[in-house]
Amino acid sequence: MSSTMTTTEEPVITYDINLSYHDASLEKPTIQHPEYTPTWNKVWFDKLPPFDFVDPALRANKKKPNLITSSTVIEDITPKMGTILRNVQLTQLSDRAKDELALLISERKIVAFPDQDFIEAGPAAQQKFMDYFGKRNYQPVSGSIPGYPGFHIIHRDGNKGELDAFFAQKTTSCLWHQDVSYEAQPPGYVMLGLLNGPKVGGDTVFASTSEGYQRLSPAMQKFLDGIKVRHSSANMINHTRLAGGLVRKDPTTSIHPLIRVHPITGERCIFINGEFITGAIGLKEVEWKAISDFLLQHLIGSHDIQARVHWSPRTIVMFDNRSTIHTAVVDYVDDEHGAQPRHIFRLAAMAEKPIPVSDA
Repeated sequence: MSSTMTTTEEPVITYDINLSYHDASLEKPTIQHPEYTPTWNKVWFDKLPPFDFVDPALRANKKKPNLITSSTVIEDITPKMGTILRNVQLTQLSDRAKDELALLISERKIVAFPDQDFIEAGPAAQQKFMDYFGKRNYQPVSGSIPGYPGFHIIHRDGNKGELDAFFAQKTTSCLWHQDVSYEAQPPGYVMLGLLNGPKVGGDTVFASTSEGYQRLSPAMQKFLDGIKVRHSSANMINHTRLAGGLVRKDPTTSIHPLIRVHPITGERCIFINGEFITGAIGLKEVEWKAISDFLLQHLIGSHDIQARVHWSPRTIVMFDNRSTIHTAVVDYVDDEHGAQPRHIFRLAAMAEKPIPVSDA
């Protein structure tokens, strides 16, 4: 990424440190997987119309015999959240195993698969796999790959000037969020695949929004259960235009319950983030800010409801976007060169409209 200038020669500070706006962002394109080089093709996407969604977890065998076999090695990241499955190749999963994987993700929130030949399977196979879990999401501003616009490509290599400009105004690279929460039917299941990354650093941190809800008092839970909030992509799109980037969608705004009910586990989850929410229905700005700040700090500061995922090349991570909030950690930076190479793709499967407590 690189900072661009406005007519007043003031730098446009990056909206999201992980988000590139155009090809000029690739200052040192040392890409080990060139087929995943981000491009900004002028493709336009209309608003996704309402669709019926049947969660594959509803079809799953709860014992998961097709996913977890005698050769599977299971490691928990934390006691309540996050699982690593070894000796399981995503390329070999049957539809029944995919159903069981959806159930495991709903239960454990994060499932990591090290050393996957799925990386070499290529974009077509990866997109087909994720199509099983829901409708494709098309990111409105980020780089994608030709022929596969559902891929959200994150690439960083160097970019010292842009990093310096960012941290001159910001104290942290962390931006806690759920992916694409502004859509009417946001993603339920999300896949991340690491193509290349630093030897140390670049972790992704997740917090459990269901566990965060359980930590609140009954009185606070009851108060929050009825609040509805406005999620919008307008700020991200407006910032991208200011930075000279390509926009591929009109801004989208949706009204969602602040507390949503998970359709598989029945858990109540705080549906909040620091990126896309612009206000609450019926509340004044200062009132919503107090509630939002409290809830975000509650989730961000409660390390006992978090899981930190360490990456290695050829790792695939799938997570539940309905019951978690997450952030990338840009700590793989030095003063001389800027950021070390990090190249990752994301595929998001759109799911149900968030279920309010009143409808559960």
